[in-house]
Amino acid sequence: MPAYLITHTESRRGDVLIEDPHLTLTLTDRWARLSDQDGYVLAVPAEQVASITRIDQQDEKPHEE
Repeated sequence: MPAYLITHTESRRGDVLIEDPHLTLTLTDRWARLSDQDGYVLAVPAEQVASITRIDQQDEKPHEE
């Protein structure tokens, strides 16, 4: 499942972990936007974001081919 850890530039604001099976990240020069099939889930001004890291959970069982 897609999951993103958003680290804010100011540590006192706290970091955000967001996950959703249909989550997508869109970056522009002004915004970091996360959305799913229903629309925007979270939008953060780019100047407030120190980093965005994709953190997906590992599948519990291996894929068979």
